[in-house]
Formats: sequence, structure tokens, C-alpha cells
Amino acid sequence: MRNVSAQEARDWLIEKIAHRIGAQPADVPPEQYFDVLGLDSTEVLILAGEMEHWLGFELGTTALWYHPTIKDLAAHMAEESSQRAAAT
Repeated sequence: MRNVSAQEARDWLIEKIAHRIGAQPADVPPEQYFDVLGLDSTEVLILAGEMEHWLGFELGTTALWYHPTIKDLAAHMAEESSQRAAAT
């Protein structure tokens, strides 16, 4: 299980999304909604699987819907990872 900061999660998400949409990481705004970035539902599911593999735990199927921007999701990832690390 990985304990990540919000910045680490944000950087990871930006890199993964940039790759998926064929953009440079600098061109992926962290405040932009995932659907506006051009990620379809299949790509979001693939991203969720990669994210869970990277983190070492499952965030839950609704995490990307309740945290619809890179910035929001990164903060959630960091919070969850911190709570899980503290519980072990």
C-alpha cells in the first residue's frame, strides 16, 4: 500500500491523463472536469484500475464521480492513503 501526498497523486493523474488524451502534461489543467478532458467511461474505468494498482488499494467505484477533477481526486487519494497508512 502506498502513502501518497496530494501533489504526488496530482502529478500521477496528470501524466496518465495526458498520455490517454495525447497531450503534454502541462496542457492538462488540474481543475478541469474529467469529462471535459475527453475521457470516456471506458477510459475512466481503465484509469481507475491503474490508480488502484498504483495506490495498492481500491478507492471505490464512485471516487471519480464524487471527485470529478484531478485536483479533487488527488486530494481524496492522499486522504484515503493517509487514513489507510495510519490504520496499519
